[in-house]
Amino acid sequence: MISMEQIRSSFRALLSNDGLVVAPGAYDAISARLIEQAGFPLVYMTGAGVSAARGYPDYGLLTMSEMVDSARVIARSVNTPVLADADTGYGNELNVTRSVREFEASGVAGIHLEDQVSPKRCGHLDGKDVVERDRFISLIRAAVSARQSDDFVIVARTDAVATRGLGEALDRANEAIAVGADVVFVEALESMEQVALVPREVTGPCLLNVLPSGKTPVTDLNVAEELGYRIAICPGLLLGANVLIGDGVLKDLASTRIHPGGGKPGSVGQLFRRFGAEEWDRIRERFT
Repeated sequence: MISMEQIRSSFRALLSNDGLVVAPGAYDAISARLIEQAGFPLVYMTGAGVSAARGYPDYGLLTMSEMVDSARVIARSVNTPVLADADTGYGNELNVTRSVREFEASGVAGIHLEDQVSPKRCGHLDGKDVVERDRFISLIRAAVSARQSDDFVIVARTDAVATRGLGEALDRANEAIAVGADVVFVEALESMEQVALVPREVTGPCLLNVLPSGKTPVTDLNVAEELGYRIAICPGLLLGANVLIGDGVLKDLASTRIHPGGGKPGSVGQLFRRFGAEEWDRIRERFT
């Protein structure tokens, strides 16, 4: 059994190594297991996906407790480090302190915190606004101070590009690194020139959000690596695939009344083995 600290230290090791860490987005235990079993070294808990899984758009409608609950389910389902979306930290420095403690206790290896005005919304939607820079930096300082383990990763996300410009976003990113953030995430970059500039101008590791339907014109992760990004998250990959394939098989069932193959996942037993059936079978055998 891998310990929580071992999982967190493995995230630190990923950040210290060369190359790009690719993290598809998970929103439940099934998607997290698929990501781990596909061999990805990092799972990203997508706030948009978690919101959708609970029946809401990504409009900042979920509470801290709901997000932490999802983080706990995802973290306990994999032995791969999980980076979780912690939105704005859900309030002032006191709320951020509690949020860091709760997410850390949930078993995730790190979180990202952003500077949007509450209620926040998806970074690739219009109509966002951000808090003042000193307010954001104070929240990042509180987050860094609140973590119990030095291996718990704090990612500072800024959405300032849309309303304050790239220059302001870069200043926020560098100030966040100066007060202890481990990684910076400049959200919703609007051109390849902006995408290229961020890792050149920021004094710490940079994360890129790869969302083909969004504002940032990057789909080739090799390009992100060449530009110097250390993490690329793909939050909508599995969510979008699930909706697309789900629509298709449901349409087939409705029109033909014949149950489709469901993508040939194997026998029922094979499917359950992907979610830990063998471990539970050993426990059953031991006590019966």
